[in-house]
Amino acid sequence: MNTPNQGRPALPADHELPGPLVRADWLAQRLGSPGLVVLDASVGAHRGSPRSIAGARPFDIDGALSDHTGPLPHTMPDADAFTEEVRALGIDDSSTVVVYDGAGVYSSARAWWMLRAMGFDRSAVLDGGLPAWTAAGYEVRPEAPAYCGPRGDFTARPRPGLLVDSTRVSAALSDPGTAVLDARTRERFTGEAPEPRPGLRGGHMPGALNLPFGDLQTDGSMRPAEELREVFSDVAGDRRALVVSCGSGVTACVLALGAELAGYDEIAVYDGSWSEWGLPSPLPVVTGPAGATAGRSGDGTPGDGTSRDGTSRDGTSQDGKTRP
Repeated sequence: MNTPNQGRPALPADHELPGPLVRADWLAQRLGSPGLVVLDASVGAHRGSPRSIAGARPFDIDGALSDHTGPLPHTMPDADAFTEEVRALGIDDSSTVVVYDGAGVYSSARAWWMLRAMGFDRSAVLDGGLPAWTAAGYEVRPEAPAYCGPRGDFTARPRPGLLVDSTRVSAALSDPGTAVLDARTRERFTGEAPEPRPGLRGGHMPGALNLPFGDLQTDGSMRPAEELREVFSDVAGDRRALVVSCGSGVTACVLALGAELAGYDEIAVYDGSWSEWGLPSPLPVVTGPAGATAGRSGDGTPGDGTSRDGTSRDGTSQDGKTRP
């Protein structure tokens, strides 16, 4: 098993990130260097797993790093609450941050987008996550990620427009220059499969297009930029402004990451996603494939949204928590 930094001096953590995505070898060469912070943003079955990259700190999207004052899961905390939680992780404004998760590239993209939405650009996602790290032979500690060191000086500086609400999405659906992309499975998009969260209608927003987040990946790692450009072009055509959505704002950020890698520079994430839009409300919902003239759907029948073996599409086990 490879041990990062074995026999070599630590490299400076202010080395410029190569982009929003880094490979395992890039991180291994810098692990433990001053100013480099590694965050584990795993959710669901992978949250708090007793296996972690050395020195990883918990970016708890299922916990403190979501807003629990409202009814929707995984929504963004306000700037003050976000600042408090990120400072508690020892992150400074000058830190370099690499985020990973236990599923591959799944919830780590959400943490990356949250940091970006709060004005922090010195972060990247570990391509392939913990599975890619272990496959490369790098050491994994037999303990959950934890942090009890000094507080950081991070300050949130919110960027309006990176996280949007249903009013902005409604406007985007009628904007010929904007594509609204839904990262859920095709079966959930069409309404053939029930929504995993009770009380949500099945189907999709009229005018939205389906791009399941797994289509951007190969074995849990992001596809090359040229392939991503083709995937987005096939779905969005020549539209360069994107609004991305999913079940609860988590895997929508995988689309945001893919779009960034593909060269898009006008990207917004619908924070409430289907957890909000799918609630019984006047917001319109249709069933069937994109562009079909299917009728509006009624209240969805609750279901578990998993495959026959109890495994969800991202490869995690059914635990009642992981619902992208």
